[in-house]
Amino acid sequence: MRKLDQWSRIIATGFCFTVFGLGGLLLSFIVIPIIQLTSPKSMHREYRVQAVIQLSFHGFCRLMKYTRAIDYKISGADILKQDRNCLVVANHPSLIDYVLIASQLKRCDCLVKASLWSNPFIKHIVKAAGYIPNKAPDDLLDICEQRFEQGNVLLLFPEGTRTTPGVESKIQRGAAQIAVRTGRDLRIVHISVSQSFLTKQAKWYQVPEKRPFFHIEVKDKVEVAPIIKQTTSSTIAARRVQQHLTSRLFPQ
Repeated sequence: MRKLDQWSRIIATGFCFTVFGLGGLLLSFIVIPIIQLTSPKSMHREYRVQAVIQLSFHGFCRLMKYTRAIDYKISGADILKQDRNCLVVANHPSLIDYVLIASQLKRCDCLVKASLWSNPFIKHIVKAAGYIPNKAPDDLLDICEQRFEQGNVLLLFPEGTRTTPGVESKIQRGAAQIAVRTGRDLRIVHISVSQSFLTKQAKWYQVPEKRPFFHIEVKDKVEVAPIIKQTTSSTIAARRVQQHLTSRLFPQ
């Protein structure tokens, strides 16, 4: 029975990602062009695309749960939905972390891999949504500041890539630098997975023996103003914020 359940989840996972791919094509070549034609203002257009992404991701998460590919619980979703003008940072154990978090955020900017901007299917979506490439443009902080002033949240994963099971996780300094230099607080989101699934090293069909359970916990905010006041430079402040993020995202 366990093997039968495992095979059924392989089929369910393949089905879900097929739906995901078809949904990406639908958004790229039908939905987004319609939004672009009917929304002359760029900011309004980006908000509409982000709202469509949120609805699509919410439906995809429900599909994965309904087909028993995964199970998940989001603790503190109401708090996350009310956040404005801050960074949302999370650990990154699997491929669908972004999908699970963004499914709760109607308006959400995201720092994404620059490689996605050359992907023929994804580039139309990330560009239309106004996402920010992580290739560190000279005006990155200005772009982030502008989005914060609009009341947006910026979702990013400080590790820069998915966590490798059994390897100590390390975070990059980008999130801390943005927080310190823009003076914005960071909302911590911790993701735990009962079974290793959809990691960077594993294929989509390598499902665990038991259905993986994702628990997304919305934690407290890290306030950067007190840290900045206690230090003599933005570099030291960013280092302390990074240390605090490490202890919160990867508790012993």
